[in-house]
Amino acid sequence: MAADDDSGDEMISVEVAYATPEKQLIVPLTVPVGTTAYDAVKLSAISEEFPEINIEKDEMGIFSKPLDGKGRPTADEYQLCAGDRVEIYRPLIIDPKSARLNRAQAAKSSKPNTQARK
Repeated sequence: MAADDDSGDEMISVEVAYATPEKQLIVPLTVPVGTTAYDAVKLSAISEEFPEINIEKDEMGIFSKPLDGKGRPTADEYQLCAGDRVEIYRPLIIDPKSARLNRAQAAKSSKPNTQARK
């Protein structure tokens, strides 16, 4: 009786991550070599924990590097490497420049007016 030969089914360990201000989750997975970032997100079932995730529309990346098709492959093209962490990005609520301007204005208005005392 011959032993089973699984050498063609090499597996790698990866992670899928998502975070909100209230909750963060990293799902460790063991997937076959050749699995795409998109497929790993589906396999992770992370959207069961975060129903707001839309894997068809939400942007994804590997260690903060977007998989956007602009110099890097898209999530359904990128084949994972051992140790990769697929991150699912939430849509921005406010433009970063606007947020910075709002914080600067709030900080300015909260400072005491030293001109009035002179």
